[in-house]
This record gives sequence, structure tokens and C-alpha cells, in this order.
Amino acid sequence: MEWKLFRIIIFLMIILNGYASDLVNIYRTQGLNSVEIEIEKTLKNQDYWKEYLKDKNVDYGYYEYKKYVLLTQKDQLEISLFEVVDNDFKLILRNSVITGENEGDKYTEGDKKTPEGSYDLIEKKTGLDQFYGPFALVTSYPNVFDQSLNKNGYGIWIHGKPYNGERETVTKGCIALDNAELENLEKNLDLNKTILITTPSQFKKATKDEMALILTSIFKWKDAWKYSQFNEYISFYSEEFKKADKSGFAEFKDYKERIFAKDEKKTIRFSNIDISPYPNSLGKNMFRIFMDEEYLSPTIKFIGNKELFIEIIDNEVKILSED
Repeated sequence: MEWKLFRIIIFLMIILNGYASDLVNIYRTQGLNSVEIEIEKTLKNQDYWKEYLKDKNVDYGYYEYKKYVLLTQKDQLEISLFEVVDNDFKLILRNSVITGENEGDKYTEGDKKTPEGSYDLIEKKTGLDQFYGPFALVTSYPNVFDQSLNKNGYGIWIHGKPYNGERETVTKGCIALDNAELENLEKNLDLNKTILITTPSQFKKATKDEMALILTSIFKWKDAWKYSQFNEYISFYSEEFKKADKSGFAEFKDYKERIFAKDEKKTIRFSNIDISPYPNSLGKNMFRIFMDEEYLSPTIKFIGNKELFIEIIDNEVKILSED
């Protein structure tokens, strides 16, 4: 176990770069655990993240795992595919699309609106009716945040056009493009490593200050969780917080207070952190965070994913929903 921890710390030292000599000295004089504590302190320092992001383009988000961003701007009837390459976003293609018949964000089944937000592509469907063209890429709508707002409906796809050529200039909520362009799009992305962002109008690019604040907050929140610092932990949650089952902040707070009272020793690690801007109809400056989580305690072992929907308000990160 110690050897595994040592390898993780060596990797982090490489990432932290300028801090490496200080960490070596701490290891020499105080041991391995002290190095881990010092690294955790650094990851909670916003100046560190500003320096780390200095030469990175974060216009369309910050991605450690995802490699492609698919941006749909509904008012311009346009879809653009970007690849994450060398800390930048490389435009691969841009095509015209058609979207939902009605303007606005999708809330209910049958409202003929295209959802706004950040979604995964979860499946490629083939063998469909000729109306949808050669295939369809299935999105993750409704996601956890959508469900917390009681949004419903399903089957939001990126698909082609009828082979017989008969097609309206709007959809029932999906995103449709010419068949040849759909096939070219699919060839140029990796389904499992693509984020779809849909926005009603001109896309608002993210900033490095926003990303530095979010990354700093992730590690502050994680440590408050790890060390059962309840007041610090719960301060990261909005009073508007809701889970997919519609339970709210008060219920969540009571539940977590009981859990934290046990004061169990925990190991919590995050990796493959992806942060995408989250366009929305609520007027909030929102982002979606998706990452791998390893959680170990005397009573629970969990290895899987953690998803957070957050807003930045008054220069603070507040969690609106999570899974």
C-alpha cells in the first residue's frame, strides 16, 4: 500500500513541478505522509491552479479524460466538433443542423424543445427507421440535474435525415444533420470521450479564473469530506440543492450530519476530472463536473464516478445537484 502511495506522490510531484524540490525535502525530513499532506494543501491553493492553467485553453472546459467537445448553438443552427490537443481546442468540423420546433430549454415530454446543458453520448443506435438516416447518437438527457428540476422526456438524439428526402426544417427536440455529415462527424470522435454542450445562443466561454476556482473548491470540498469537517463540507452546497429523487437541501444536510458524526477514517481520491460549462435557462453561471472517485472507509468501499452540477455565485462554488 505504501509503495502504491509513493508512486502516486511521485506522479503528483512531476505535475506540481516547481514544488518538487520542497516535497523531496519534506519527504527526507518528515516522511511520506507529510508529503501527501503538503500536496493536499497545494491542491487547495487557487494560485497553484492559476499557474497550472496558464498555458491551457479552457474556453470549452477543462478535461483530463474527455477528448472531444461537441458544441451546438441552437440560434445559429450550427454544430462544431473540437478535439482537445496539446492544451488547446482544435476545430475538426462545423456543420449546419436543425433543432427543436420550439425555442427554449426542454422541460416536458412532447414540448418539441432541444435540451440546453452538458451531456454525454451514451450509445450509437443503428437499424432505425429510414426517417433517422444511417444511425443516431443517443444523449444522456435527462441527466441528474434535469431530473432534480423535474424535467422529463427521453430519446434526445443526434441523427440523420430521411433517405427519401422528406423532412421538415425542425425536429421534435433532437439535433439532425445531413447523413454524410453525420457519418463524418461520428468518424472523427470517440463516443465515450465526447461531451455535448447545447446552448440557446452565443456560447459563453469559460475563463481560467473560473476553472482555478472550481478545481480549488473540488479539493477543499474533498478534504472537508475526508476529515468529517461538517460545517466546511456543507458550506459548498446551495440551499437550492436537490437530488434526482427531488429530496432537498434540508434532508441532505440532516443525513450527512448523521454520517459525519461517526467520524470514520476515510480515503477519498479523485482522478480524470472533467469540467464543462453548463448553459441553462435559469440565468446561473453553471458547470458540470464528472470524475472518477475512490472512496474507502471501514464500512464502505466505492470505486466509480462522481458527478456534480455547480454554480459560481459571488466568487464561490455552490453544488446544486450531485450523483
